[in-house]
Amino acid sequence: MSFKIVFDYILTRSGVGCGAGLDGLRSLLERLGNPQERFKIIHVAGTNGKGSVSILAARVLQEAGYKTGLFVSPHLCDPCERIQVDGVPVSKQEFTDAVLQVFQEEEQELNFFEILTAAALCHFARAGVQYAVLETGLGGRKDPTNVCSPTACVITSIGLDHMHLLGSSLSQIAREKAGIIKPGVPCFSGTVNPSAREEIKKSAKEKHAPLRFIGEGEPFYEYAFDFVQNQTVLRTKDGKEWTLGVLGQRQGINACVVYQLAKYLKIEDDAIARAFARVRLPGRFEVINRSGQTFVLDGAHNAQAVELFLEFLSKTPYAQDATLLCGFMKDKDYKKLLSLLCPRFKDIIITVPSVKRGAGQKEVFPSLPRGVKVRFFKEPSRAIAEACKAKKVVCTGSFYLVGLLRQKLFERTKK
Repeated sequence: MSFKIVFDYILTRSGVGCGAGLDGLRSLLERLGNPQERFKIIHVAGTNGKGSVSILAARVLQEAGYKTGLFVSPHLCDPCERIQVDGVPVSKQEFTDAVLQVFQEEEQELNFFEILTAAALCHFARAGVQYAVLETGLGGRKDPTNVCSPTACVITSIGLDHMHLLGSSLSQIAREKAGIIKPGVPCFSGTVNPSAREEIKKSAKEKHAPLRFIGEGEPFYEYAFDFVQNQTVLRTKDGKEWTLGVLGQRQGINACVVYQLAKYLKIEDDAIARAFARVRLPGRFEVINRSGQTFVLDGAHNAQAVELFLEFLSKTPYAQDATLLCGFMKDKDYKKLLSLLCPRFKDIIITVPSVKRGAGQKEVFPSLPRGVKVRFFKEPSRAIAEACKAKKVVCTGSFYLVGLLRQKLFERTKK
């Protein structure tokens, strides 16, 4: 059976309310021989930053000499990016084999993310990984990745996203995210809102789990941004400088969290430093230069992420006279996102991300701030072609749109 047939089929299993749930998924994994018990797991949740922390943590483990699996979402260009071993996405055949292995033991009908979670765990066991970093898809408590018994867990940040499923307040959302905390398992958390912090503390106390909140200066301060190499120079309290191979408003805090996690895992500084310098985060304040043009790609898709993105963008040479290319999902607060984005750009192109959940003209246009003029293209390929006429392009609002632009840019390079 071909990869395309398999992936197109599991896409039909998407939707709220479908799936076997955690108990059903645990039963399935038991029939598969409990692959999740054959390696150590780092479990990562949060509203924003969880993908960055997951990728950085996996890179640290890899540089420390461990064979490392990584499960992240969404993908940018290829679904195989969701399941990686030592930084390399699985092949289409490996992806297909893992999914079919799951289907062989399916009794209750799994949903899209349950299938992918089980497939990732099966592949990691087959590949013989020593560690796997699992990023939650949605929330934490009910997320399919929560079938695992981790060595450590991380909660990166709490913001207002997926409120129709997780709750309408930061404390409610924090309660769901903190659902990944396990009895006696240490939890590391970045700087969060006070109400969210209290929920995380409460959950950790109930589980008798050691909890550490990590802030700036533990051990890194953001020191300087290098917009030639597109990297961050971090400084410790004793004046030592570390290179972080990415840019972004919160990447300094993310680096602190991963550093403290790594020290708990007894990883030496030289391996951590190599990982920090070599890491790349596709679609997270990623700067791509092509034939005299500059493209800034960031998958910010909720208010907290967009605010941080715009705050950092204003500090860079990329904001002035840039064309904005954006698109949104129907289940996002695109009215809020447009109110944040539109005042910052004179030239705005809006399109529909090429997935079923993409918000179209009838959803987006009534949400535009009064007096704002935009160019709208239903087809994202047409919107990208128009945006690519500009000298500077900023693309945000959806990882799927960012991924499509990224794919087009790299295809153009190969020609």
